[in-house]
Amino acid sequence: MLSMIRDLIAWAPVGIPAFVFVIALVVVCHEMGHFLVARACGVAIDSFSICFGREIFGWTDKRGTRWKIGWLPLGGYVKFKGDENAASIPDRERLAGMSEAEKKGAFPFKPLWQRMLVVVAGPAANFVLAFVVFTLLFAIGGARTLSTYVGGVQEKSPAAEAGIKPGDKITKVDGKAVTYFPDLVDAIQGSKNPTMILTIDRHGETLDVPVTPRVITVKDAFGTAQRSKAIGVARDETSPENIVTIPIPWTRAPLAAALQSYGIADASLTYLWRIVSHRADASQLGGPIRIAKVAKSAASSGFYELMSLIAFISVSIGLINLFPIPLLDGGHLLYYACEGVLGRPLTERTQDVGFRLGLALVIGLKIFATWNDLVR
Repeated sequence: MLSMIRDLIAWAPVGIPAFVFVIALVVVCHEMGHFLVARACGVAIDSFSICFGREIFGWTDKRGTRWKIGWLPLGGYVKFKGDENAASIPDRERLAGMSEAEKKGAFPFKPLWQRMLVVVAGPAANFVLAFVVFTLLFAIGGARTLSTYVGGVQEKSPAAEAGIKPGDKITKVDGKAVTYFPDLVDAIQGSKNPTMILTIDRHGETLDVPVTPRVITVKDAFGTAQRSKAIGVARDETSPENIVTIPIPWTRAPLAAALQSYGIADASLTYLWRIVSHRADASQLGGPIRIAKVAKSAASSGFYELMSLIAFISVSIGLINLFPIPLLDGGHLLYYACEGVLGRPLTERTQDVGFRLGLALVIGLKIFATWNDLVR
């Protein structure tokens, strides 16, 4: 307990503002997507809230929209006219008592295509934010990765037995040049030789070192156990000089940003599918505590890393909100798709049951992710 308190005190000065900044920017972007498209479709908006919980600050604009900030920095919402709550569940009593003039601005009475467009706008705004952030980062600062400096060597590993030391820079594998750490990993995995020759740079001195890798069982990024060749060296993630910048022409930055965003979405969906198919460890799922910890680390590393984290989380939030779970944007789209096929909305009972199941699932996932954070 004392250790946790010390960690919290050490985290707070940088972690709190970094966490609030990350969440606020991603949430504002998501909700602003809903807001702008709703306004364009003539939907009256009751409130626009950043954070949940009781209002600690706010004002009302000339159109009657209440802009406010809550005390719990875990999200936000836009409440349209005709909604019962922040989840955009229709307020049927209020809708039944509306005049024809009031119905013109109520969200549930808008044409189906407009409602679908408003709902899609939130996740779409998150994808746009990630694309813009990655494009600017790549165009201005290039792409960043780690060089092949050795950060650590495991005891009794092939690297230790070969005499490789922390601080060495591996420049070649079997005569093939490697510049970045991912290239080094690929070269080791792809080598056909039982004993490979690593060329290392040790304080300006070039050495050729024979190393015989071992096949071990490790967990990949998705928590799946797999067999892999390893020599027992770790990346050096602490030294600023080990971070390598790969220049990207500004004309190619948008394509690189699109590929980066797609890669994040693809990896997330792949991981979730592996969990469902029992081929991955669900302990990798994280919640607010993990985001808070990573936000502090990113902010400590610099503006580039913090903005990269924002783009990463923005893609994840946009993707999650498209899942066909009632209460999320994807759940509303599912209801609207059913309405389009049937020619009428689903029955009130069907919608209510779906919302309850969706609420239970969302709360369950949040509890599970938070538990993973606490265990970790």
